[in-house]
Amino acid sequence: MSWFKAIAGGVIGAEALSLIKEYVEKQGGLDAVVKNFQEGGFKRQVDSWVSTGKNEAINAIEVGQAIGVEKLKKLAEATGVDYDKARDLLAEYLPIAIDKSTPEGKLPPKDQA
Repeated sequence: MSWFKAIAGGVIGAEALSLIKEYVEKQGGLDAVVKNFQEGGFKRQVDSWVSTGKNEAINAIEVGQAIGVEKLKKLAEATGVDYDKARDLLAEYLPIAIDKSTPEGKLPPKDQA
């Protein structure tokens, strides 16, 4: 099952789904997103999203720090979402998307990501 199919089952609204899909694709896949957050200082949080345990929260400001202001502005513009709303949506739904895409506590193989 692809990561996109895993999260498209109604848990995430259309606006958030579009934003997350665009972000993951622009980064080159879930593994790149996870690596980006790990290297951005949010290893504990993103590792919890991949694991089978409870997801640790991340706030909108931290999402902006992990992704980068310019990348986030371009992402928001590309999806037609206000910058602040994009940060809020990603903070709320990116942990869920990664969690749903990694039900066994590990990233999917590259050919499925």
